[in-house]
This record gives sequence, C-alpha cells and structure tokens, in this order.
Amino acid sequence: MRISAATALVATFGLTSASPASWLSSSSSTSVTVNDALKVPGDNPLEFCDADRSSDTITIDNVDLSPNPPKPGSELLIKASGTVLETIEDGAYVKLVVKYGLIRLISTTADFCEQLGNVDLKCPLEKGPLTVLKSVEIPKEVPPGTYHVNAEVFNANDEPITCLTATVKFGGRATGVESVEL
Repeated sequence: MRISAATALVATFGLTSASPASWLSSSSSTSVTVNDALKVPGDNPLEFCDADRSSDTITIDNVDLSPNPPKPGSELLIKASGTVLETIEDGAYVKLVVKYGLIRLISTTADFCEQLGNVDLKCPLEKGPLTVLKSVEIPKEVPPGTYHVNAEVFNANDEPITCLTATVKFGGRATGVESVEL
C-alpha cells in the first residue's frame, strides 16, 4: 500500500498534518488547532499523543512546514530533524487514522519501512541524527471541513517509535471584515 511522501514523513517525524496529499487542501482559508503542552517544536500543527515520550525510539527536535498552514494548489516543503535512538528494522509499522469531522476516511496499518521510501529513506534506519527535507504538491480540491490525523508508529517488537496527531481545518468563511474607504 502506497500512502504518500507526506504520510511517510508523518510516520518518521510525526508530520501528521502533512498526511495524504489528496485531502490536504481546499479552495478556502485554512486554519490549524494545536495544544501547546504537546506541540511538536517548529512551525507546524503537530502534537505528540502523550507528554511522556520516554519509550519512543525517535526524538523529534523540529518540524517546519512551509507554508503553514498548507495552501491549496501549492507546494508544501517539509523540513524535519530528530534522532533515531535505536535502529529501526524491517517489520516496523504505522497505524494511521484520518477522520473528516466524525467520519473515518482512512484506518490502516502500513509497513513503515515501505513508507520510508516515499521520503528517500530505507530500513534499517540507523541510530543517530536524522534530517528529512521533502516537497509535496497540495492539490486544489478537498472538501472543506476539519480533518483529524493520528499516526502511531511501532517497531517489529510492538515498541513505540513515535505517536503524533494533528487537526487541520480547511474552508469556511473569513472571520475578518475588510474596511473600504468611500
């Protein structure tokens, strides 16, 4: 199963806001909701699933999305850095859930190592510092609404690699009023 380059980045560094490009856009304004206590460092809408990440085998130092929030019909540049604390071998997997409001669009378990190919990486993912730079095209058409993404990544022994979430809202009316001089 091929998810997308953005999803592979989500799995690697929790780039959940950059999940499958086929739904990450709209023709209207975009807004993002983030919980500051769990926020992933950098310019992104990502959150860690839990404040206690002591058992994770990847630490995430920074994730930047440009533009943030993503814009319809444009290119999304993703820069991520972190550290792999233990080598990640074949057999690692990602549980990905994407919801549109309350409707589950995607609920799948995918081969993590296969998804790494989307960001030009492969297993084994060796211990040490890791930087990812990837560009993803954001399509113009996506139904306006609120999307919730959850990505839990585990190694072959079911130990957590990382877990991230994001909520991205596409569409809606402008909240401000423009003034016009007469």
